[in-house]
This record gives sequence, C-alpha cells and structure tokens, in this order.
Amino acid sequence: MSLALLAASAGAAAQIKPPAPATPAPEDVPVPVSGSLGLAGARCADISRYLNARAAVNPSLAPDGGELVYRTGVSGQPQLWVNGPDGPRQITFGESVNIAEWSPAGDGIAYSVDRGGDEREGYYLISPDGKRERELLAPTDSFREWGGFSRDGSQVAYAATEPGKADFNVYVLTVATGQTRRVLSGQAGIYPVAWRPDGKALVLSRVRGEDANDLLYLDLATGQASDLLVPSEASAYTQIAWTPDGKGFYLSTNQDRDFAALAYYDFAERKLRTVETPSHDVEAVALSGDGRYLAWSENVGGFSEARLRDLRTNRTVPILGLPKGVIQTLSWADRAARLAFQVSGPQVPGDVWVLNAQRGDLRRVTKSATGGLDESTFVIPEAVSFKSHDNETIYGLLYRPAGATTRTLPPAVVMVHGGPTAQARPDFDAATQYLVARGYAILDLNFRGSTGYGKRFARLDNGRLRPNAVKDMAAAVEWLGTQGIDNRRVAVMGGSYGGYMTFAALTTLPDVFQAGVGFVGVSNWITALEGASPQLKASDRYEYGNIDDPAEREFFTQLSPITYIKQVRSPLMVLHGANDPRDPVGEADQLVGALRSQGGDVEYLRFPDEGHSIRKLTNRVIAYRRIAAFLERTIGKGVAVCGS
Repeated sequence: MSLALLAASAGAAAQIKPPAPATPAPEDVPVPVSGSLGLAGARCADISRYLNARAAVNPSLAPDGGELVYRTGVSGQPQLWVNGPDGPRQITFGESVNIAEWSPAGDGIAYSVDRGGDEREGYYLISPDGKRERELLAPTDSFREWGGFSRDGSQVAYAATEPGKADFNVYVLTVATGQTRRVLSGQAGIYPVAWRPDGKALVLSRVRGEDANDLLYLDLATGQASDLLVPSEASAYTQIAWTPDGKGFYLSTNQDRDFAALAYYDFAERKLRTVETPSHDVEAVALSGDGRYLAWSENVGGFSEARLRDLRTNRTVPILGLPKGVIQTLSWADRAARLAFQVSGPQVPGDVWVLNAQRGDLRRVTKSATGGLDESTFVIPEAVSFKSHDNETIYGLLYRPAGATTRTLPPAVVMVHGGPTAQARPDFDAATQYLVARGYAILDLNFRGSTGYGKRFARLDNGRLRPNAVKDMAAAVEWLGTQGIDNRRVAVMGGSYGGYMTFAALTTLPDVFQAGVGFVGVSNWITALEGASPQLKASDRYEYGNIDDPAEREFFTQLSPITYIKQVRSPLMVLHGANDPRDPVGEADQLVGALRSQGGDVEYLRFPDEGHSIRKLTNRVIAYRRIAAFLERTIGKGVAVCGS
C-alpha cells in the first residue's frame, strides 16, 4: 500500500466516531457509597443528616383514641410504629409500608406493601402489638386501590385490575374469612372512597381527568351503581365524610366555583349545598364518629389553616399551637372526640398532634428526630408571584440562602413539581434545605396547571396549551434576575411530571438553564402514555388526549423532549427506578442513550430496587451526594460556607 493510501486511510479512520456507550451501562447502576455523617453541629452537614430527619406520616387513631399508628422511616424505609402509653414501638419490619388504617373493631391495623416500588400492593392485618399478623390479599400483578374499612370493621373495600388489564373492578373483602366478592365490574379509573355508615353501600369516585372526578353510589344489595354528582363541567369531589345517620355527607368540592368549598350533600334530596366558601381551597375534611365535630383545613397561599366547628352549638373551636406548614392528614378516632393532625413544615419534617375536641387541648404525640440538625436553621420560604410571557400570574416559594449580598449573587435551582395537578407547598424537603444550606437559592415553582390557585389556573395547561407551562420556566429565570440572584447560573430539577418539565426545559429552552436534574420523567409522550400504569391511563385521556388519534399523536410527538434532543447543550443528570410502573424506565434509557450517541454531557443513576420514587435511605444518600457534586460542577458553588 502506498504512503498516500495509508495517509488517506488513517484520515478516514480519524473521522469515524467511537460507538456510544451502551445504555444502561454497568456504571449507571449505583453502588453503596462510604462516608460518615460527620459531627453533629458541624457547619456543613452532609446530606445524610438531612435525609435522617424523620417524619411521622399517615396517622390513624385507635377507636378509643388511646393509641396512634403512623409510618416513619427511622429504620431506613417506611415502617409502622404505634405510639401508646408505654411509648412508641415498631410493629413492621419488611418492605416499605404504603398505607395504614386502624380497624374500627380495634383489634388490628391494615397496611399495604408492594415489591420494590412496583405499586402492585398486597394487604395485611397486624395486631397493635405487632405479634400476630395475617395476609388479607397477597401481592399479584394486579394494581389495587385501598377503599377503607366499613364502619364496624367487618369489611374492606378496594378496587383492582385483573393482571394485564387496565379496567378496575370494585371488591368487598370480609375480614373474618378473607373471602372477596366483586361488586362492580370493569370500569377504568373507578375507586371506592367511602362506606355508608350501615355498610350497605359505597360511594365511588370515577376519574374525570387529573383534577376532577364524578361520584357514584353503589348499592351492595342490588349491585346497582347510580350517579350522585356528575356535572356537565368537570369538577372535583373529595374527602367524603358521612354523617352517622347516613342522611348525607360533607365534602370538599369546586363544583360551580373556582376554589374548592366545604359542602354538604343531602342524600335524600340529592342536593349539594355549600357550607363555607373561602377565597382559597378547602382541602381535608373530617367528621367525628358521633357527628358532633366537623374539622377541615384551608390552603392559604400554600400554608394550611385548621378549622373546627361544634355542629351541636355551631360554635367554632379555636385550634392553637400547630406549627406553620402543611396539614397532610386529618383523622378522627372512631369512638372518641380526638383528632389527629399530620403536619409538615419548613422547620418540622413531619409529626402528629392530637386534639381533644371536648377540652380544646392540643398535644404533640410524636417528636421525630432531625438528624442532629438544628431545625431553627432551616429556611422558611416566602410566597412569591410574577408575570409570565402572556401576562399570566405564576406563583412559587422562594428560599433564600444566608450569605447572599448584592455583590455575591447566589446561583439558583428551579424546582418543578410532579402532577402536573399538584402544588409546591411549604412542607419539609430534605434536598431543598440541604441545597439552601450550601448556598443555592431555590425557587419551588407553581407553573400553570398547578393546584391551589383555582380551577381555571389548574386547567391552563390542558391539551394544546401544555407548552405554555414550559415557557413559565423561562419567565421564572428572568424574574430571578430581579431578585438578587444570579440568573446566569440556574439549574432546573424535578421528578415525574417535573422530570418531563426538566427534560423539556433543556431541549426547548437550551439557552435558559445551565444544567438539569430529572427524576423518573417522561422523554417520549407516545411511549410513556402507552406504557403507563392503569391508574394513570384512567386519567391520561382526559388530561392529555387520545394518542390513537393521528393528530393527537403528532402533537405528543412535538411535545416530547426526545424530539428535540439535538438541541441540548447543557449537562443533564437522569435518575430513575427500574421498577417504575408510572413512567417506565425506558423513558430514561432512551433519553440517555440518545444524548450519549451525540456526545452529550449526561450522568445516569438507574436504581434496580426502586420504582417511581427513591425511597430507600442508602439510595437517597447516593442520589443527593451525586446531585450536589453535579451542581457544583455545572452552575458553580453556592454562596454559603458549605458551598465554598
């Protein structure tokens, strides 16, 4: 071969790109990391301490109000604990527990677990001392939705798919025998939400989009389901609380309103009337077992405010002493005037308070550890708003780090929540407090489509309007520049729908964000909608559209981040659980693979033992240590000592 031919051959070889790494690659699967917590009181705490700030959640009182069951991750993943006269005791020790409810009969606590986050739950009944347990329903490939105990505790209602199918059937299980019977067949997205007090009927919720539902009434003797509340304009009906006489129920609804009101449905007259109509949403609603006390919470700028009324005297009972934050749960004891509040706030990772309604005294019954951190140093956000590209007002919570000055502008992270029908709330988030301590400003964004600001605002991203929510992120970055924040160094981070928003930001706003961190997000709407779990498929057609329609399919192709993958210029970190039934892990695999094939800067954490969230403490430590290092590499260190 001549020298000229050799030279030409060498030049051609130099132009051939090496093959892109396989996706997923072995190095994408995280392995446990070493490293200590560091010393308590250290100025720069490791993420492990923030993640070791525990929360007591999902409280359920014993019928007499004397004991309380709740979930907490003190052992590394959520397990059940019972708090009684002798102090707290752990009663479950296996897979992560998802729900828990104390039986009205008083002799057992029902709970559910899935397998590695696959959301295919089994149901169990355990004694309050944790020493006796039996399986009510073994986990299978079916998806299930818990419907709660009947008033006497003898029966349980639930909805379930048949393996491999998307429609839900409604079932009743007899607790004593374990026998089940199907009481309603084959409807997409229909779930039991309340028993009539005599146990002879169920109220069912039928999905009508992500932010709306219809109510049906199922007579268990005849098997006939009839409409209760099915308006022409889709509305939300939640928190069904029957009166003991079965004449009607209280609820929260935004029927004929922008914000959700407290209402009462008269069953005999089949009429709905409003009870309280504040200029913000009524959220949780709970009625005491004897029907005397009605409790509810209101969402005021993201913060919760509790209300309690004595229906016999029509007197409002003041509730004093709850911390500022979000009331996650209201739960009465079945046979006592005791009400449990689960509260989470910026300086309270999550605990339970119990109110004695007759005496009016409030008592904190759990005191979760904060990982050796001083909770008074946790930052409380300010509620903010600004105008977007079309003059629509957009909302958020802004966390400002210590150490920021007019000369030392902090970099920022724009957090985008999932849903999209959800809301950034001032509860406790370990990652947020950790990053703020490291000197980053955090804007927890409520883009259009978020809840908490009225029905109109929640529907501003429906259908073909969806791209406008992406533009809200660009408006947020521009606004941050007016707030003493360096908007030339901004990352976007979110999970689930927020993961999609992160990917959309980096693909369609390539010059706005300098980095992105996406958890369990959608990269291709076609594959995501085709592969979604039955629960999501039931609402997806309302929320997004019918991908079997060619025009809709083309729209979702244009909406998909993968379509614009060649426009990505900023580094991206992707995190996903291999068992995710909501946004299948293939969404991450295809996005990462496409970026790698074009030489993009992408880091991938693919957890083999997680689903649609990262629940295990060891995995969360890995994730957030990597995220902190990624942010320092891409948008720089924060202004605090921890970021120096």
